[in-house]
Amino acid sequence: MIGNKTTHRTADGVRIPGTWRHAFIRNGGTHFLTDLFIYADGLIDCWELVTLEEFQDKLRSGWVATTLPDGAEASAFELASWTFSEPHSYLTPDLLVAEIRDTIDQLNGRPDSTGRCLAAVDTFLADRTEENRAAARNAFLAIPISRRRYALGDMDSKDWPLRVLVAGPGGETYIPADGPIMQENYDRAVAYFEERARWAAERAARVPADGPVISFAPAIKLYHTYPSKSVDAPGFRGLRNDYPAPIVVGEVSYPSAAHAYWALSVADLEVQTAIATAETHADARKSATAAAQREGWQHARTAVMTALLRAKYDQHPDLAEILLTTDDATVIYDDGAFGETHLRVSPDSDQLTRPIGHALT
Repeated sequence: MIGNKTTHRTADGVRIPGTWRHAFIRNGGTHFLTDLFIYADGLIDCWELVTLEEFQDKLRSGWVATTLPDGAEASAFELASWTFSEPHSYLTPDLLVAEIRDTIDQLNGRPDSTGRCLAAVDTFLADRTEENRAAARNAFLAIPISRRRYALGDMDSKDWPLRVLVAGPGGETYIPADGPIMQENYDRAVAYFEERARWAAERAARVPADGPVISFAPAIKLYHTYPSKSVDAPGFRGLRNDYPAPIVVGEVSYPSAAHAYWALSVADLEVQTAIATAETHADARKSATAAAQREGWQHARTAVMTALLRAKYDQHPDLAEILLTTDDATVIYDDGAFGETHLRVSPDSDQLTRPIGHALT
């Protein structure tokens, strides 16, 4: 649950809401008690910003630890240090990922696993077929087990009516002690939901004073690659500046936007020509960095790259369609020489791209 634990980060002038939760990060043999920061666009800060898929790799590697070995050293930075003795963790890697997925949905104002379950229950109550019951049961079991007890928001009944309803007469819940569901208990569960529906109908519709929460699509990372030729379906690789999508600027044709960027960065016309015909993006960059830069390049380069990206997508509508499928996602550009920068699709149809930070080289 997010509660009052709200934070944010800013990317390209956009405020991206987030929250945090405690976790252990294992570094150098010590388990550090720290905070994971989770953001609406799907990025997670576990001492570096990563996508959810990369976060799962961190879990598999043990960097984010859910297993706490007996005798292991632990630290809360400058607050305290200790040694684990018969530790017990309430989390597994799968459970932690499931909870984080729910958190990202909540930050975006989307139904999380609990919301999807309650919607499936409403469908079943409106049309009580076994098919609809099975769908409701599957949705209920998709709620992280650590959160099922809170699904109804009723700390008196907890999830008892819910697990009984989706199990059905004669069925079994995820709690073995419940035993087979008796008809009497099932009828009580049905009555609970009928009364709950009456409560909901009596409440006036409430609209947030500040309007709906802005939704963010999951972040996308453009990993560093070495493309040699264009392909029919490049996917997100086609968004990389070094992807071999030729563009014409003025009267000059360049093998990629990156070639054009490096050629335009230098003052010498002969070097520009050599860069424009370089076999690879790496060769183009090497030639450019060895030559004298154009005067004022540090101030002009972002505007130049913006114009080159617009030319790329104007001249390659198929790649523009790929870019538009990213919706409002944060696009992380991973470049071996320059680290990471971010790109966001503009909501204005006449402005497809807006680079963040340095030029997206």
